[in-house]
Amino acid sequence: MTRFGITRVARHTGLDDIGIPVWCAYTPNSRSIVIAQGKGLTDVDAEVSTVMEALERAVAGEPFVDLVRSTSSALQAVGHKTDTLNCLIAMHKPDLGPDEETEWVAGINILTGEKIYIPFEAVVLDRTRDARYWMSSDGLASGNNVDEAVFHGVLERIERDAHVLWQVGAEEDRYAGCVDPRGFQDRALTGLIDKVETSGLALRLFDITSDIAIPCFSAILGPRECVPGSQRDHHGGRGIRLIEVTGGTGAHPSPVRAAIRAITEAAQSRLTYISGARDDISPEVFSRPLPPLVRRAFDAVPVPPAAGPVCDRAPGYRDLADLLQHVLDALRKKGIRSVIAVRLSDDTLPFGVVKVVIPELENPEGQRARRFGTRALARAIGF
Repeated sequence: MTRFGITRVARHTGLDDIGIPVWCAYTPNSRSIVIAQGKGLTDVDAEVSTVMEALERAVAGEPFVDLVRSTSSALQAVGHKTDTLNCLIAMHKPDLGPDEETEWVAGINILTGEKIYIPFEAVVLDRTRDARYWMSSDGLASGNNVDEAVFHGVLERIERDAHVLWQVGAEEDRYAGCVDPRGFQDRALTGLIDKVETSGLALRLFDITSDIAIPCFSAILGPRECVPGSQRDHHGGRGIRLIEVTGGTGAHPSPVRAAIRAITEAAQSRLTYISGARDDISPEVFSRPLPPLVRRAFDAVPVPPAAGPVCDRAPGYRDLADLLQHVLDALRKKGIRSVIAVRLSDDTLPFGVVKVVIPELENPEGQRARRFGTRALARAIGF
């Protein structure tokens, strides 16, 4: 941690009254945000999570990669595959032309095993640079080894894609997939729900699984007075601030694990606002009123998970390789042709960091020239 500028880690759990473990790591000279967060079922889980989050950001700010300065045309002329990743061009920036020089980094399309060069600025997370590409931690992941990091990165891209598709769909359909998390009959998941309800909060869990068919959930956590007909519902949730209702998403081949990830992330998001320490949140956020559409999430009536489209499927796997293969096969079945993994860490580190780019999937909200891709546009117009 000292090597990568992490000066301390802190247990933030007690700043809230839920009791779901959330820790933070501080990296004052970070090239992106200073505060990293992690959550989990135990303190050890959450502490490791936040340290890994901080380490992956530190590595992504100054990756251990070999750079090639060239043009797309020149690389292709000597037999290399390239992708200029126009979907990640930053707002007010021009697309990269075929004969424009830039720095390239080699990744692997893990669907085919082929090497492919992509612009370095689409991979690095260094906000001190004036980059042509939108810089984000989307698809950035760490793990005990590179394979584990790739698995987490691919799942994050599937999760973000599913969340965008959920948001752009018809309003009347958005909250239709509300499931009762107690219906999974999982001890760890039930323990999380008990903590939420004991603290006087309300939770809604939505199945937002996309056509890729990897289980994905979105959790929305807020004051109990948001629920219609509750004893504290004096004004239909009016007067509640946006920061009092937080969300989280999670994806995993196991529906239970996906649900746990969503709920713990919603709890982590609460502590983002309670601690007030994150350096990427403006003061104005703390006074914004809760949008009516978000409040209406609490109108949804939960149904047993077995009635949902994917919640009743919990296949078993032998190991991480099996899990990753299952996820990649699901992408192939939907016609996804490119899953690019760029290794950012080197062999001297006791952990792996990768950046996963899946150009055909949707990206989360950000300062990009192209807000939506073809999947979101098709969903928005009803195809």
